[in-house]
Amino acid sequence: MSAGTYTPRPGAAPLPRMIAAQTALETRMLLRNGEQLLLTVIIPTLLLVLFSAVDIVDTGSGASVDFLAPGILALAVMSTAFTGQAIATGFERRYGVLKRLGASPLPRWALMTAKTLSVLVTEVLQVLLLAVIAFALGWSPQGNPLSVLLLLVLGTAAFSGLGLLMAGTLKAEATLAAANLVFLLLLVGGGVIVPLDKFPDAVQSVLGLLPISALSEGLRDVLQHGASMPWAQAGILAVWAVLGLGAAAKFFRWE
Repeated sequence: MSAGTYTPRPGAAPLPRMIAAQTALETRMLLRNGEQLLLTVIIPTLLLVLFSAVDIVDTGSGASVDFLAPGILALAVMSTAFTGQAIATGFERRYGVLKRLGASPLPRWALMTAKTLSVLVTEVLQVLLLAVIAFALGWSPQGNPLSVLLLLVLGTAAFSGLGLLMAGTLKAEATLAAANLVFLLLLVGGGVIVPLDKFPDAVQSVLGLLPISALSEGLRDVLQHGASMPWAQAGILAVWAVLGLGAAAKFFRWE
């Protein structure tokens, strides 16, 4: 055996390995959190099953699940990318976790990349679970899967930017209250359960510009009506993504 075989090699691990390790850690922490599971899994599942089985809201012609499934998928994206990420990141900032991680060999942009990848992994699990439940309820999706993927990615970017902006500028307790309040308000007024055409015309034009409305209506156009690509909704999501991520990058405070 040659000399120096056991000589230590101090230094940071390769960047891709660090990002992968941080992504795995972020994902495990998210899935172990009871409140996060309530937001990301239990609430969307209960809403999908309840409103598909019980005729509470008039969803128009066709099976209720065909209307509800796209909206619930949009809600799942919002719950993970916005609400869950804002709350978790806000308390990490309060307890000094972000400050310490920012001083580690892992660059700050790589930490945010790992958080985003963790969100995407969680969303994949959410979509698979909700799709299985929706199929069991009689869901008959249409449209191009690539259009659905693009909308989900744009929605994730938009909600992630807004969630990080909130977590990086408000106190943790304020983030907790505000994120949950926004979640409830957008659940009611974002076209997830209640069709936007049930609101007054003046209100519809405003609600249609919200990211949750753009995502739910865009997914519904593709999955329920077979549209090729709802460019108007995709454009709204892209604008929110640019504004949210840009503002988060500029105003995010690590301490």
